[in-house]
Amino acid sequence: MRRIVLFDGECNLCDASVQFILKRDPSGMFHFTSLQSEIGQSLLLEYNIPATTNSFLLLEGEHYFTESTAALKVARNLSGFWKLFYFGIVIPKPLRDVVYKWIAKNRYKWFGKKQECMLPTPEQKGRFLIDKK
Repeated sequence: MRRIVLFDGECNLCDASVQFILKRDPSGMFHFTSLQSEIGQSLLLEYNIPATTNSFLLLEGEHYFTESTAALKVARNLSGFWKLFYFGIVIPKPLRDVVYKWIAKNRYKWFGKKQECMLPTPEQKGRFLIDKK
């Protein structure tokens, strides 16, 4: 099953989240692309996701997940005790998303914006969907 994480390529917190996932996904289950990339934009269209979406998304097979649900579904597949965070799924989504949206709203203020794109290591390169130019 195809699992793609779409992230805000300008966000330091989002970049840190991608690095966190890479370190805890030794089987290479997740692939990544930024929302701002051509591939990210085409995936938004393919899945009928609103173009105004500007935060973390998980595409899993034919479905997509946003906000706290996306984060919890990723955590479920990470190595170590991070899987335990998935039990948070029992909290109603509107309650989980209040916290998620508060962090997302303040992410640039608290963590800043990236001035340049992250360059994946040679080992990570195959995990990123890159625009062909």
